Amino acid sequence: MDDQLRRRSVGAPAARSLLLTILGEFVLPREDAVWQETLVGALVSLGYSPQAARQALARSVRGGWLSSSRVGRRARVSLTARAEELLAAGASRIYSFGSPSRWDGRWLVLILRVPEERRAVRHQLRTQLAWAGLGSLGGGVWLTPHVERETELLEVVTEAPAALATSFVASLGALGQVEDVVAAAWDLDEVRAQYDAFVEDFSGVRPSTASAAFRLQTSLVHAWRKFPFLDPDLPGELLPADWPRRRAHELFSARHARWAPAARAWFEELEAGRSSRTAAAA
Repeated sequence: MDDQLRRRSVGAPAARSLLLTILGEFVLPREDAVWQETLVGALVSLGYSPQAARQALARSVRGGWLSSSRVGRRARVSLTARAEELLAAGASRIYSFGSPSRWDGRWLVLILRVPEERRAVRHQLRTQLAWAGLGSLGGGVWLTPHVERETELLEVVTEAPAALATSFVASLGALGQVEDVVAAAWDLDEVRAQYDAFVEDFSGVRPSTASAAFRLQTSLVHAWRKFPFLDPDLPGELLPADWPRRRAHELFSARHARWAPAARAWFEELEAGRSSRTAAAA
């Protein structure tokens, strides 16, 4: 998945980052262009100034996410083919992430070798492998219980100059314990803290209006977007019994389904021009 999408998924909620969430949640399913004022109004409703919203749109056009066309004195914006591809891939990962899965006991092990003088390449590869959920045992040894991700990792490594890698599919032998492997490869404390914060933020809120549903739905999806990149998605057999991912996933799924109709209806009203005053006043 594109590094830019990863960074904006886990970064601070700047206007352009939240715009990406709006595009994936409300524009991508429409398969049609929207008025520029719709996206400006949506960002204004989330607390940004009209100037900041327009700047985010302009940067997104320059960055190749959006294309713009004039209709009289107004502008219609649509997703570029590249943006559609990235957002569709991101949506698939976001909405499937967190579902319970079973593990067959196999590990995908990657032995990575990068010449010492190519430190920038080594750093980039380490970042990409961590984004993909791999844990490091040191000495260029990376692993994941998701054997099915070998093709994805092959693309990452072959695109890196001067990088050499060997992959194995293996199971743990007589030496060592699974718990020790997990503890050595991943630091899960920060992930737990992020899940706990997500549950605290969204478990007690209820939207009282359609515009509030839009704001909460956008915030919910934006907050959940980071977990496929922060959480290595280890199967339950490798996690503590009290691991908070299932509770957070159930909360996300329930809130998303409950708020979606009102949130999407409000976005369509904004597109039709009936919610412009609401957006400006929010």
